[in-house]
Amino acid sequence: MSYYDDFAPHEGIRAPRALLHTSAPRLSLDGDWRFRLSPVADVPADFVDPEFDDSAWGTLAVPAHWPRHGHGTPWYTNVVYPFPVDPPHPPEENPTGDYRIGFDLPAEFTGRHVVLRFEGVESCARVWLNGTELGFFTGSRLPAEFDVTPARGRNVLAVRVHQWSAASYLEDQDQWWLPGIFRSVTLEVRGDLDDVFVHASYSDGQGTLLVDASARAAVSVPELGITAFTGDAVTVPVEPWSAERPRLYDAVVATDSESVRLRVGFRTVSIADGVLLVNGEPVALRGVNRHEFHPDHGRAVPRETMIEDVLLMKRHNVNAVRTSHYPPHPAFLDLCDEYGLWVIDECDLETHGFTFSGWEKNPSDVAEWRGSYVDRMRRTVERDKNHPSIILWSLGNESHTGANLAAMAEWTRERDPSRPIHYEGDAACEYVDVYSRMYAPHAEVDRIGQEPGIPFLQCEYAHAMGNGPGGLAEYVALFDRHPRIAGGFVWEWIDHGLRHPVHEYAYGGDYGEPIHDGNFVVDGLLFPDRTPSPGLLDLKKAYEPVRLSFVDDRLVVDELRPVPPLRFEWTAGDRSGVLDSAELPPVDGETWLTVRAVLAEDQPWAPAGHEVAWAQRRPSEAPFVVPAGIDRPQQTDHGFSFGPGEFDRFGRLRSFGGLAIGPPHLALWRAPTDNDRGEGARLHDTWQALGLHRLTHRLDEVSAAGTLVVRERTAAPAWQRGARVTCEWASAGDGLALTVHVEPDGEWPEPIAKLAVTLPLPAELDQVTWFGRGPGEAYPDTGLATWVGRFESTVDGMQTPYVRPQENGRRADVRWATLTDTLGRGLRVDGQFGLTVRRWTDADLAAATHRNELVPGDGLWLTIDVGHQGIGTGSCGPGALPEYTLTLRKTSFTVVLTPLS
Repeated sequence: MSYYDDFAPHEGIRAPRALLHTSAPRLSLDGDWRFRLSPVADVPADFVDPEFDDSAWGTLAVPAHWPRHGHGTPWYTNVVYPFPVDPPHPPEENPTGDYRIGFDLPAEFTGRHVVLRFEGVESCARVWLNGTELGFFTGSRLPAEFDVTPARGRNVLAVRVHQWSAASYLEDQDQWWLPGIFRSVTLEVRGDLDDVFVHASYSDGQGTLLVDASARAAVSVPELGITAFTGDAVTVPVEPWSAERPRLYDAVVATDSESVRLRVGFRTVSIADGVLLVNGEPVALRGVNRHEFHPDHGRAVPRETMIEDVLLMKRHNVNAVRTSHYPPHPAFLDLCDEYGLWVIDECDLETHGFTFSGWEKNPSDVAEWRGSYVDRMRRTVERDKNHPSIILWSLGNESHTGANLAAMAEWTRERDPSRPIHYEGDAACEYVDVYSRMYAPHAEVDRIGQEPGIPFLQCEYAHAMGNGPGGLAEYVALFDRHPRIAGGFVWEWIDHGLRHPVHEYAYGGDYGEPIHDGNFVVDGLLFPDRTPSPGLLDLKKAYEPVRLSFVDDRLVVDELRPVPPLRFEWTAGDRSGVLDSAELPPVDGETWLTVRAVLAEDQPWAPAGHEVAWAQRRPSEAPFVVPAGIDRPQQTDHGFSFGPGEFDRFGRLRSFGGLAIGPPHLALWRAPTDNDRGEGARLHDTWQALGLHRLTHRLDEVSAAGTLVVRERTAAPAWQRGARVTCEWASAGDGLALTVHVEPDGEWPEPIAKLAVTLPLPAELDQVTWFGRGPGEAYPDTGLATWVGRFESTVDGMQTPYVRPQENGRRADVRWATLTDTLGRGLRVDGQFGLTVRRWTDADLAAATHRNELVPGDGLWLTIDVGHQGIGTGSCGPGALPEYTLTLRKTSFTVVLTPLS
């Protein structure tokens, strides 16, 4: 048995310790290394000889993943292992990368204790210095250090990295498999302070500081007047650390030969009466799960991107992060300390693929794996123990149960009793301190919240895949209602679409993987380029730390979580837009009052004026009234002429106001969303079986008197049931009123996608203005971030660019809309409706697998709906709530179409 298919996690590495900012000399080895790739693991290690000629090799940056630089390809799976499950053996086809770099050891390192540190290598690395083997290690997202004190002068470091190893069985996270040295490599002189452990608790205005270290050292916190020694507890008045107010104090731990700089946050995590508390107050986790990801660099995430993530989270009212499913780059935790985010720090562990064998031979309960399990937890805790942002340790993810997980919990409690332990897989709560669930439906969350027990949180909920997630407001309302519920973490932060020369962004299968999980890897609140999706904008609204509401004529402000100083702004508007006035104006028609809570002063994460919360109230409303008209339908040689409309002899619209506009037809289907396709809903399967995507329309009758009436029967091939549809055209001012009557023909117990009519329009009518909710898309259970107002866009701007195309772009509660060309010629629609305008049909949208496959047609398709099925979160979780379910029912609705010139 070789080292890469051994149960042992490593050989030759030093004991794990905290990552410290120290005065000791340090040398980065990041940069271009010599590199070659072999298809299998068992190749001669000739390259470890310092005199080896590597001039024929190419170069590869460190940190980086080799598949992102032309060596092999990425591979995505969610649950399945991409190799035969035969633990601990990896497959024979095992891409293996050999790295070499030469370096000169600085003179100040000579004669001192020197260590070589790797922050992250996937998945197994064997290391030589100057031809001498130092050892090997696994644990891709965990640090490993070797003692290299004998190094002098010129040196050659050689590293062999295997894509697959025994450790791969412990790293079956839902992500791309991306081998390589993807975090930094450094050399560091070690002094007296090899390790430091800061204990900083808080109670009733007092902070107690106790610092343990590997050597006796002086401890100073100048701002607090603390001068002490390691091992001595000091209690002084302090401001506590929290995610909302991340108060940090600069501390120094020093001996004669070395000093360590620390940023100390005083806070105490506890549990009382089933409630998770920090500093004695219930904590409200309004969180997201975050895989490390960059569309170009994979998990080799630049620091500026980490800062971008943290700022985006703070600006969208996110206050908590679960580091799914491994410890993040340590710089990210520094940022969480500084800007203020609660953190569940998760161990680098997942064995999800064993579910297909009924968890037989699952490493979590196999004794030979125990050393690896405890080692992974130890390396996580020791590296990250000094971060005040971390309030829970998580044992890992989706690894079932077993004695090895219990051993991890036991070791962690002994080493750091100050933080509770999380692990969702322990449903019986035998070795955890919080009860955790994934994707529990709303009703179950409500029930759990009412029951006594330990704190409950949703470590994953509201799967943010494609259009959605729906039901956010209802989940967060449950979090607010029940003290036992500590909160939840949306899955997940960002779409993991890798930049691709053809598809723009790739997902599973785009690299020819023989088995993969498709676009399940693009399931984030951010698009791959970190543009916020509508889901993130909705989450910001759902996570507002203050709730604004109107009671009679009063604005009520409820502070749900501590907030910085705020100021309140308001605007009043009618259908013509925002009115710049200090008082509500006497406007005929519909008026809306909008109140915004914004930052009163600059914060580290956003400038003054940044919006934190908002609310709208409608003081006045004007009902939709169809204007009177005097025109009557006139029969012509080709059909009928009626006001601005020209119809064929079957009563089907052919032009309107001189523009080629086609007839309305009933539409009951939508291009399936990821949530429609998911196990939690299976709506796509239902709609396909019902044939909603291939409806036919049979003309039954045309009559023309004072109005033009067209009666049709709409149905799918192979089905008896259908719908009787009557379109009645009537004169209305300068236009025509269209009243649509729909009556089911047969029983329709299943949900339908939408209740709508679709009309083809000329392509040049691509300038859209509407009064209704906006500026973004909204469906019955999404669109929390939209407000009522007057908005403008192009047709292209109304499309939401999901990585996998799907239903998108609907504007809700529209009162009127205009579609015009650049000269203002076009069409106005009045009524109460949902609005969608596209350059392609629903069928085109459904057929496309990537955005580049959406090719504009010769015209536009206008959809006017009076009902839409909710979105839900069925891609991984429950479908839409019952109140957002749409069924075919007897319905009538009216819109007025008016030509514009």
